[in-house]
Amino acid sequence: MRIIDLEVLIAVLIISRIIINPSKITKKWKDITKEYLDSIITSALIALFLITYIVRTSYIPSGSMKPTFVPVDYILVNKFIYRFSDPQRGDIIVFRPPHKENSPDYVKRLIGLPGETIEIKDGTVLINEQPLKEDYIPQDQKPWYNYGPVKIPQDSYFMMGDNRNNSEDSHIWGFLPRKNIVGKAFCIFWPAWRAKLL
Repeated sequence: MRIIDLEVLIAVLIISRIIINPSKITKKWKDITKEYLDSIITSALIALFLITYIVRTSYIPSGSMKPTFVPVDYILVNKFIYRFSDPQRGDIIVFRPPHKENSPDYVKRLIGLPGETIEIKDGTVLINEQPLKEDYIPQDQKPWYNYGPVKIPQDSYFMMGDNRNNSEDSHIWGFLPRKNIVGKAFCIFWPAWRAKLL
């Protein structure tokens, strides 16, 4: 449910709570109805707070993060964590793509940090000329392309999909500004048989 939909639902429920006409229903049913509406309104307000500031869900629409995520996975995203700490290499981050306005959010892995020099060469990611150990990448998904070397600007990150040769990521559209980060993925919660903490 989008935040705007939740806000509209809350407004409708509050108006309904206010305009219950006592002359047309008995006191017992009026009290029961108001009690249910109060519970629903409270739950909706808590959900709105959580979705706005703490956690949200996200859907994986493509195979760009295989094998970590597969299409139709639903994940939980911690929107709160980066208010108090910096993103770290290896974090799986949900963000607004800087090259596409009004596009659905992307999910990629943070590979390069501000100020580092990144290069992709012969199937290996090099950070400041040192090979990056990436246990999460299957051997057959190593990048076929070369990139860089390029220095990552301050307050920006280099993002890559785990399915390196089938991912629209920083090697195509450039660096991710920190302001575009939505949060850190921390859990697959659906489908149930794939549920796990990341």
